[in-house]
Amino acid sequence: MSYPRKGEKQISELANGLIDPVLARRAGINTALLGSWDEIAGAEFADCTRPEKIAWARGNDEGSFRPGVLTIACEGARALFLTHAQGELIQRVNSFFGFAAVHQIRIVQKPVYPAVKRSRTPPPLKGAAAAKLEDMMEGIEGDKLREAVKRLGTAVLGKRGR
Repeated sequence: MSYPRKGEKQISELANGLIDPVLARRAGINTALLGSWDEIAGAEFADCTRPEKIAWARGNDEGSFRPGVLTIACEGARALFLTHAQGELIQRVNSFFGFAAVHQIRIVQKPVYPAVKRSRTPPPLKGAAAAKLEDMMEGIEGDKLREAVKRLGTAVLGKRGR
């Protein structure tokens, strides 16, 4: 097992360090909430919901904390089912934070994930590029691994030729 050297950080730590302050300022959430959303929402709502923001209520003059309102984007008719499961979801979110962070959920109906573009299969290689790929794949015994390397090589070498 290797440990990071002194002063070295994983790229995820650096990215979260940059993104978290922006998310906190703009949306009142952090990358940990976004990253754990599938577990928090559960199998029933993980694929059709996304946390948008938490509107934190301003405390009174004594500086006391008041829970916020979590806005969740939800696709289509599943919003009705989410409405019925609000209580349980609020409990899960609060359990995640470790305190009563949210007291209400606001549901916004909209697409959760952008439309997925279908990947095109690149045209087969010809000539020197095809020969080069065959030479590179020499010695790969597993059929599945060979096919995967062939797809990758076709995509990479095909882009160079364009």
